[in-house]
Amino acid sequence: MPPKTDWTKAIQPLLKKYKGKKHPLDYENTYQLVVMVVLSAQDSDRNINNLAPKLFEAFPNMQALAKATPETLYPLIGKVRNFANKTKWLAEIAQKIKKDSNIPLTLDQLTELPGIGRKSANVILRESGVTPEGVIVDLHVVRVAPRLGLASGTDPKKIEKQIMDLLPQKDWDAGMAMSFLGREICRPQPKCDICLMNKVCAFYNGKK
Repeated sequence: MPPKTDWTKAIQPLLKKYKGKKHPLDYENTYQLVVMVVLSAQDSDRNINNLAPKLFEAFPNMQALAKATPETLYPLIGKVRNFANKTKWLAEIAQKIKKDSNIPLTLDQLTELPGIGRKSANVILRESGVTPEGVIVDLHVVRVAPRLGLASGTDPKKIEKQIMDLLPQKDWDAGMAMSFLGREICRPQPKCDICLMNKVCAFYNGKK
């Protein structure tokens, strides 16, 4: 049997490469981030970035969004997947939070809001610079973590727990780092030869 990988050590080059790199959603403040994270579920960051400027021109903050109706939101987000539900969620979030300064920054409080699951909450916490309470597991991480050998299966919650058990809390940004790796290199057709993780990657070393 090959020696067990010490992931606390092995993950460091990846963390270093993407340390502090901003999420691909092009937001300017926490209000915009929350709205865009809700909209981006099962949709592309690119699509959300394209429609965001007009949306935030019409609804610049939570107070404005709290007054939104489906009729005023649909024309702005009608091209987003599942836009009818997301419209409802955004209105509920804004009516509950009322103003930007009330946006909660804990995992429990964020996941109590409609349309925000663990992944979305973890993204909001990371981008807000607070101590992580979990690991971001998006569709890229679901592909990358099992390939590397950090986790197994396809259930995001189970993958998140495996990573949290394997790495110390200070390294939980590994989720976002793997997401960036998945976007750039470890794609469905991976560019293994240029990947900085190929020395420790189970998938790459299993192919040889």
